[in-house]
Amino acid sequence: MDTGTHIVMGVALGGLATLDPAVHSDPTLFNAVLVGTIIGSHAPDFDTVLKLRNNATYIRHHRGITHSLPAIIFWGLFISGMIHLFVPEVNYLHLWAWTFLAVIIHVLVDIPNAYGTQAYRPFSNRWVAYGFINTFDPYIFTLHLAGIVAWVLGANPGITWLIIYTVILLYYIKRYIDKKEIVKKIHEFFPDTEQVATSPTMKQNFWRVAITTKDHFYVGIVENGHIEIIDEFEKIPLPNSEMIELACTDKNISAFLSFSPVYRWEINAYDDFTEVRFIDLRYRSKGYYPFVAVVQISDNKEIMSSYTGWIFSEHKLKRKLYVEDYSI
Repeated sequence: MDTGTHIVMGVALGGLATLDPAVHSDPTLFNAVLVGTIIGSHAPDFDTVLKLRNNATYIRHHRGITHSLPAIIFWGLFISGMIHLFVPEVNYLHLWAWTFLAVIIHVLVDIPNAYGTQAYRPFSNRWVAYGFINTFDPYIFTLHLAGIVAWVLGANPGITWLIIYTVILLYYIKRYIDKKEIVKKIHEFFPDTEQVATSPTMKQNFWRVAITTKDHFYVGIVENGHIEIIDEFEKIPLPNSEMIELACTDKNISAFLSFSPVYRWEINAYDDFTEVRFIDLRYRSKGYYPFVAVVQISDNKEIMSSYTGWIFSEHKLKRKLYVEDYSI
């Protein structure tokens, strides 16, 4: 989920913690728990600082190790331990339990996004992305804002958040069922479907889909249950060539390939260099596929420049490639 949603979730869990008799009866413990749930609900995303280094590092590691099973345990112990240093008189077990829950919920609500996480590490490095909740869901965010306003106006925080989270849980179940229905229809239409990547949008009944069959990729939209195919690409395996092997050694290309499950590739030859481009098919927007990885290789088989990330025009991509090349 987005940063704003994680923060309001932290506030909500602080209010929900008042259902715990120990927290409810001790104002100091309540304040400590509230700090713990707010920090804990955002802690796994502290890896966002990796973007300051470069996009390749960010893409390869964001929602990776910081969302893993060992990291979840670490964040709960570390955050609650640091808070306890300032308020050693409070009950540590209750402080840790609510902080730990905030961290767990952060990871759990990231898994249904199309972006996903590597939540199964160290047992598996695969990306877990179920694709039935948008990274920013206006319904979930609005429910949290409503709960915060009700709390400020004097509503019982424990009961308020218990009701709201029951509604949100039912909403998650509904969205999961919606996705299952979409995937079922796609399999009926394309019997040889191998994979369906769903990307929900902020509109309740509007989804993006990227379909992988034995021989083709199909990109489409689903609106009110109606599936419309917009683009079709032949599924061509990567060739075993020196050019491709060299391209895959580039940090930007390898980061993209480690993350993207549905992509097509193309090779374009120019006067003094060859460009290899990988295009993620999950995020079509306004006729453009903005998430790409590009490498330019000279005629002497040397990498001149490369880039991976979100680009919405060829002009900006060329500028990025120039900047990356200049920075090297």
